[in-house]
Amino acid sequence: MSTPVEQVLADAAVVSVFQPIVDLDTGAVVAYEALARGPQGPLATPDRLFAAARAEGLLAELDQACRAAAFRGAVEHGLLEPLTVFVNVEPEVLDTAPLDDLLALVDGAPRELRIVLEITERALATRPAELLRTVERVRALGWGVALDDVGADAASLAFMPLLRPDVVKLDLRLVQDRPSPVIAEIMNAVNDYAERTGALVLAEGIETPQHLTIARALGASLGQGWLFGRPAAGPATQYPVGRLRLPAPPLAREAAPSPFACLPAGVELRRSPKRLLVELSKQLERQAMRLGETCVVASTFQEARHFTPATARRYRDLVARTGFVCALGEDLPVEPVAGVRGAALSPDDPIRGEWDVVVVSPHFSAALLARDLGDDGPDMDRTYEYALTYRRDTVVAAANSLLSRVAPALDGPTRHAAAAPAPVAAPAPAAVPAAPPLTVADPVLHRALAASTSGITIADMTQPDQPLVFVNHAFEQLSGYRSEELLGRNCRFLQGPDTDVAAINRLRAAIAGGTECRETLLNYRGPDRTPWWNEIHMAPVTDPAGRVVQYIGVQNDVTARVEAERALLQERDRAQSYLARIEQLAFTDSLTGLMNRRRFEDRVEVALWNASSGDEAFAVLFMDLDGFKAVNDGLGHAAGDDLLVQVARRLQSRLRRSDLAARLGGDEFLVALTGLDAATAEAVAARVAGELADAVGAPYDVQGREVRISASVGVSTFPADAGSASGLPQLLQLADSRMYASKDARREARAT
Repeated sequence: MSTPVEQVLADAAVVSVFQPIVDLDTGAVVAYEALARGPQGPLATPDRLFAAARAEGLLAELDQACRAAAFRGAVEHGLLEPLTVFVNVEPEVLDTAPLDDLLALVDGAPRELRIVLEITERALATRPAELLRTVERVRALGWGVALDDVGADAASLAFMPLLRPDVVKLDLRLVQDRPSPVIAEIMNAVNDYAERTGALVLAEGIETPQHLTIARALGASLGQGWLFGRPAAGPATQYPVGRLRLPAPPLAREAAPSPFACLPAGVELRRSPKRLLVELSKQLERQAMRLGETCVVASTFQEARHFTPATARRYRDLVARTGFVCALGEDLPVEPVAGVRGAALSPDDPIRGEWDVVVVSPHFSAALLARDLGDDGPDMDRTYEYALTYRRDTVVAAANSLLSRVAPALDGPTRHAAAAPAPVAAPAPAAVPAAPPLTVADPVLHRALAASTSGITIADMTQPDQPLVFVNHAFEQLSGYRSEELLGRNCRFLQGPDTDVAAINRLRAAIAGGTECRETLLNYRGPDRTPWWNEIHMAPVTDPAGRVVQYIGVQNDVTARVEAERALLQERDRAQSYLARIEQLAFTDSLTGLMNRRRFEDRVEVALWNASSGDEAFAVLFMDLDGFKAVNDGLGHAAGDDLLVQVARRLQSRLRRSDLAARLGGDEFLVALTGLDAATAEAVAARVAGELADAVGAPYDVQGREVRISASVGVSTFPADAGSASGLPQLLQLADSRMYASKDARREARAT
């Protein structure tokens, strides 16, 4: 008995309807987009038809039938030159169907049929090598290339320079949503690309005059949407007909055998040991991290041994933060790290002798292209011939050279694989008799998961990049994306530059170990990237052999809780700051910032006890300023305060970090010299007292006037002047009395 999709294909029941594409300047229809429709009934709409084909494993066959219907309908309705027909390629078909099948109907199409092939960035990210070759063949036929849904995912911006589309189709939400920083970022990238290449910008979803105004403001020259006509079987007769003038195709350049060979003749080559190239590579990787999801990173590492554990950690971070990452080298697997794409290189591939790091994004491009000179000796001293280039054409050519080698991401679903709503994992190798992974085909299970108020996701761990194969409605609401935008992708695209890398690494470690894990991550919702906190609990699903085949994620929005916790932490921090300020006021001289007497005595008592239990000594210096009262009375209290602050700074600048300084009040200061040797303590203290007195006696600038004062200093030492740990009062009293004796002696000396 035939399945529903098999019956549709057998009956040739797929037809195409055509939606007009209008030149916004002239108002003429210049093209039509062919849209597939199924027979009347449950499979009439394209979403249901393709979902059923996906579940039955007939996606490639359905996609080919849709293209045949598009070509046939265009000819029947006269949608020939000067008109152009836009034809879609389902991205997942590139995972399952031979690419020759995509162009199998070309020979039967009339020459007057002008075609633009629409693809999405997901197709390039999945099978870059094959798709790039297909694009070149499409251009050789005289067809154009359109990049669809630009702006729905940042990765579309990353691949624009590599795919070099003739038409950039803006996702309809750019026209229909309110302007935002995200939309501005997308349009900066798109308009920059269009200005450099001459590519046309097409805005989808134009349904109202306001949408049309926004489309023009975004830089679109072509428009599509219900304002100009809904999809219909035939042409829209109310519009004049015009010609879609695509930009001149990119100049075909002879394919270079390797990225290093992409360097143009005459480029200056330098020589360097490996250690410098390591740092240059890391710098480019850091630049890629800053560029984020709009960036493609492609690298070569010569041999697998150069892809060290430290390199693997860096590339895990690149996968989490950028749009696409590949790493190639001898004996490197096709997935060196989860999410990092690789290749199976032939033994004579020239990139085995190269060290290349290529970074491409809409506004930045750079490449380190190096060739090993074959030196012997220590690894870090081996020399390379290299160039660091920012020429966009060279960087793009080098990136394409590497992407043309990248292995496909998926093997593709088998026919009639029972899974819904997304493809199941590829069968396990025969040596591991795996049971079917958890699916939601069972109606009861499907209803239970769909009804959950928590977001439910299922990721397939047997496929590269561990894509989502099920999401419920609650997770659609949490993420801000529809299920068709989520399925087949890794959840990391919900992360952003402020997502905690440590939390991400803990999740990865748990997944690598096949254990449960729970984390709270900062995610970003929808195209406008609204931040929200996601509490995620992940649990593994194993097959009978114990192999982890899937991970189930239960996810909840805990933004309110996290914000409340943060508010409490902020309140606690404010309270602690207030208490610290109170403590500071209690133990600090508010004018000079030095200790007050209370804190000084506490600290000196500790030093005294420490010294009494060992062989250390310390000294107390009591200082009084001579001439301060005259300055304070003559110039005012503000000048006196300024002078005291300057004195305090001079004292601090001439003391060690371990020494203590305090202001008692007025013009009296205390200093403690700790960690002295008992045999020399008195001599050291006398020397420091003299140095401090000289420093204090140097002239000051106070309110623009030169001021001079002097200092009298008295010194006492432990253990010479106090034999026990309780002798602090005795030390302070002795230092005080000796200070006054010094002051009297100086006064008498001046009198005589």
